[in-house]
Amino acid sequence: MKTTEPIISARGIVNRFGKQTVHDNIDFDIQAGEIIGIAGGSGSGKSVLLKTLTGLHRPDRGEVLLYGKPVGTLEPEEKAALIGVLFQQGALFSSLSVAQNVLLPLRQYSGLPPPEQEKLAALKLELAGLPADSSTKFPAQLSGGMVKRAALARTLALDPRILFLDEPTSDLDPLIASSIDALILQLNRSLGITVVVVTHDLTTLFTVCHRVAILVEQKIVIDTLDGLMKSRQPWIREFLHNPRAQGALKASQQSHKGTHHGN
Repeated sequence: MKTTEPIISARGIVNRFGKQTVHDNIDFDIQAGEIIGIAGGSGSGKSVLLKTLTGLHRPDRGEVLLYGKPVGTLEPEEKAALIGVLFQQGALFSSLSVAQNVLLPLRQYSGLPPPEQEKLAALKLELAGLPADSSTKFPAQLSGGMVKRAALARTLALDPRILFLDEPTSDLDPLIASSIDALILQLNRSLGITVVVVTHDLTTLFTVCHRVAILVEQKIVIDTLDGLMKSRQPWIREFLHNPRAQGALKASQQSHKGTHHGN
C-alpha cells in the first residue's frame, strides 16, 4: 500500500498570526493509505495546519506538495478530485436537502448526466451509513451524528484520494462517535482512502490512526502511538498517560480484540 513518494509532503511550514508563531519550520510526509491523526493543545494550530495542507490557508513560509505538486498551483477541478474536506460542524447548506447537498460537488465538477449524478449521490449516502429516507430531509431535521454522515457523503461525492476530517466526532455521544470511527476505518480499508483527521478525541486516536502528529511548542512530533507513549516531552506524556487516555487505550484494545474475534 505504501508508495515511495509521499501523497502529501509538507516542507518548512511557518504559520504566524501577528507576532505569534504557531508553526515554526515543520516538515512531515504522509504516505498513501495512511490514517494520520493531528492532535495538540488548544492554540497549537491543528485546524490551521489542516487548512494549510488543503490549500485553504497559505503559510508564511514553506510549501505543501500533493502528489509532488504545490497545493496552491492545483486547478479547482484537480483539487476537487484529489481531496475531500469535512468541516467541524458539517457545513451543510441549510436550505438544501441532504441529497441536494451531496449533489453540489457532482453538479459542479463531474460532468455526468443528472440521473447518473443522482444515482451516485444515493450511493454516497449509503456508503456514509445513512438510510435512504434521509435524502429528502433538511439538515435541521437531522441528529448531530446524521449531520456528520451527510457531510461525509458530500465529501466522498467525487471519490477523493485524501479525506481531511476536522473533529469528526466532536459533540457526539460515545456510541455515535465510535460508529463514525468505524466508518473512517471502513473507508480506509475498503477504498484505500488516505485520511488526515484533526481530533482531540483520544478514542479516535487510539482506535483508527496508524500514526499521530502532535503539535507542541510550535513543532510537530509524528510517530506511532506506541512510539509517542515512550516520549519524554512533558505535554505529550501528560496527554497520553492521563486517566482519560488510559481509559481510551483500554477501550480501543477491547474493540480491536472484538474485531479480530468477529473476523
